[in-house]
Amino acid sequence: MERNISTREAYGRALEEFGGDSSIYVIDSDLKSCTMTKYFADKYPERFFNVGIAESNMVGIGAGMAACGATSLVHTFAIFAAGRVYDQVRNDVAYPGLNVKVVGSHAGLTVGEDGATHQALEDISLMRTIPGMTVVVPSDANETRLAVKAILEKKGPCYLRTGRPAVESVTDTFDGYKFELGKGVQLTDGNDVTIIACGLMVQRALNAQKILEKEGISARVIDMHTIKPIDRDIILKAAKETGAIVTAEEHNVIGGLGSAVSEVIASEYPVPVERIGVNDVFGHSGHPDELLEKFGLTAENIAEKAKKIIERK
Repeated sequence: MERNISTREAYGRALEEFGGDSSIYVIDSDLKSCTMTKYFADKYPERFFNVGIAESNMVGIGAGMAACGATSLVHTFAIFAAGRVYDQVRNDVAYPGLNVKVVGSHAGLTVGEDGATHQALEDISLMRTIPGMTVVVPSDANETRLAVKAILEKKGPCYLRTGRPAVESVTDTFDGYKFELGKGVQLTDGNDVTIIACGLMVQRALNAQKILEKEGISARVIDMHTIKPIDRDIILKAAKETGAIVTAEEHNVIGGLGSAVSEVIASEYPVPVERIGVNDVFGHSGHPDELLEKFGLTAENIAEKAKKIIERK
């Protein structure tokens, strides 16, 4: 697999790779070239269904197939996967605990020019409040591939979030990297502050760590690819050993990674926490990199927030 590709592209290729089981059925809402289910469709046309622009029906069909023993994967843009079909995901999939994987593509600000109506900044929050739902936000191609394999092997509802732009592959550069649902991955060690990130903010967290290192600050970086169930152990260990935490996500600061981490910290080992994300506003139309800059989702801002939170220890 190419190193620097989008997580949606990596998802499509992984689905093709791991989709050989005859119980796996893939359903799309007329977006196979966007969600990248086209690879699976080409290889396994008999198990691919395009239901058209009928997302709620798609989830219902997937639930029906799962009720008959299938592993169903339903696909659309994240704004629709978490918003338009929330009722069906909650009541048709999660309530009966069916083996349906909801895959939301084009998540976050980096949809870019499509603008606020298509920039899903609330999807993690919505999905993680549903009982029994596993929520996964991979950071790069390598991690996405491993996430796809893991959710196919896991029984029960899952939400997988993928992005539009190509991203640097970093997880395959760390010796001993291992993907496991519900377990964060410590990428770098540090004792002054911990940066916990998900999705494309993992790369920015690693860049922030390098900035801080040049200033004599030791930052730990944790890749929290699974938002639910959250890895309480790695969070509490970081809190006890570094005493300050910064979270970074391409999502509203309310309800996402920052909230999940803060809930653990507040209830078990209070330390200062700074949440970096979109500050409870809608996005804008623009180039993805410019939007990330505008909303403060940069390595430089992570480094600045880290320095400030260290002063609160």
